[in-house]
Amino acid sequence: MQDSTTDSQHTDAKPLLQAVGLTKRYGDFLANDRIDIDIWPQQIHALLGENGAGKSTLVKIIYGLIRPTGGEMRWQGEAMVLSGPSEARVRGIGMVFQHFSLFDNLTVAENVALGLDGRESFKDMSARLEEVSRVYGLPLDPKREVWQLSVGERQRIEIVRALMQYPKFLILDEPTAVLTPQEADQLFTVLERLKAEGRAILYISHKLEEVKRLCDTATILRGGKKISTCNPRMETAASLARMMVGGEIKEVKPAANRKITVPRLVVNDLSLEPDDPHGIQLQHISFELKGGEILGIAGVAGNGQDELFAALSGERLAQDPGTVVIDGTAAGHLSITRRRRLGAAFVPEERLGHGTAPRMKLSENALLTGHAASNMVQHGFVKTAAMLRTVDRTTEAFDVRKAKRDPEAATLSGGNLQKFIVGREILRNPAVLVVNQPTWGVDAGATAVIRQALLDLAAGGAAVLVTSQDLDELAEITDRIAVMFHGRLSEPVATHDASREELGLLMGGSSIEQKDAAHATGA
Repeated sequence: MQDSTTDSQHTDAKPLLQAVGLTKRYGDFLANDRIDIDIWPQQIHALLGENGAGKSTLVKIIYGLIRPTGGEMRWQGEAMVLSGPSEARVRGIGMVFQHFSLFDNLTVAENVALGLDGRESFKDMSARLEEVSRVYGLPLDPKREVWQLSVGERQRIEIVRALMQYPKFLILDEPTAVLTPQEADQLFTVLERLKAEGRAILYISHKLEEVKRLCDTATILRGGKKISTCNPRMETAASLARMMVGGEIKEVKPAANRKITVPRLVVNDLSLEPDDPHGIQLQHISFELKGGEILGIAGVAGNGQDELFAALSGERLAQDPGTVVIDGTAAGHLSITRRRRLGAAFVPEERLGHGTAPRMKLSENALLTGHAASNMVQHGFVKTAAMLRTVDRTTEAFDVRKAKRDPEAATLSGGNLQKFIVGREILRNPAVLVVNQPTWGVDAGATAVIRQALLDLAAGGAAVLVTSQDLDELAEITDRIAVMFHGRLSEPVATHDASREELGLLMGGSSIEQKDAAHATGA
């Protein structure tokens, strides 16, 4: 596709930031291959691409985190070589990363102070923090400790901290991934205001409808190369996805004649104290999940989803065995291995460190979860051939792209590693699958593969529990949706009856809190 940008309106001006032939080489691998990109004032510019397309490398170069191998950057028309992020910030380049860099036990003001140059007193900085957050509609209490805040409020800290450095150019990496629909709408209002003030924004997101709504221009990367620059409002989500992956994205389709069978995962009045001082207490959680069914759990991160996953997987044990029942067997007191032998499988949110051991090969990681219920271990001996066959089957079935047959987990891109982790569990054909954030930070192509695999597993008779912050994902693949808030679970409702607005309110806790208040007063 030919470039079709709106940059013609800037013919008498210079781009705020210009990348000319930017290249980054790691040995024989080209992460960025002669990329050109122009970022203008008063522009929200999307950067799109599959996992591993080169987006992260490019923005790290722009922010001064890594040095390019070739090409150059120009800032307001003059050549720019950055020695590090501090110099980028001095020039007016700010960045809000996808993963927060906050200290839970410090206050909002203390966290913000750590990211500033320290030229003003703490008192003056705190007052300016409160003023900036108020002016931009991102209210923060400087004295509150971070562990007390919701994930949406933590996102505000990162954005306000960046705004307090007076950026002319702001990079945002997946900023709505942890927000409710209402919080995302508020963020869009803020970004439109920043644009009107003359600032430039580089916006990275896998949510293509969001890109179409917000962004003026989009640059698409594929395989480290720039493929196109276009006006996303003139494209469809499908056409943007095609440019990203270089082909059609398969449509996700549920089975036409799926049969709902008997309960395969039952949770009975599960309450559990956290093992972390800042963790969430699970309170009276109950639900029933049948074979052939996919139940979605929505909610903003940090409301008990991780604690529920630990209780279901066996990482945390319950005193009452009957609080978790897997295929008719009381399992609340059983270990992860014994639950796997009952036919359960588990996919945690964190890919590296929890889902895989980063410096171990894929075959070794397959063994870590597969030894309990597979032929990888016989008579106390590990069967290397069986481990490699699992890697090969997963690679083929889930299109896992890697440099060699059995690399270390940490060498895969996020999307490819996620496909491997989900795929190794699904190919076991479990009776129950519990998966936490199945497509977190995953591109459109990999997302379609994973969602279709979950639907196919349910069609085969498995009970599938999906925890996700992506309401579009839950709407596409689930039969019922419940919402987690502060360790409590709302009553599941049929997905086709659940509106985004209602789910967003539940994610904010309004209806759940009202229900608890009524219960407490006997109403």
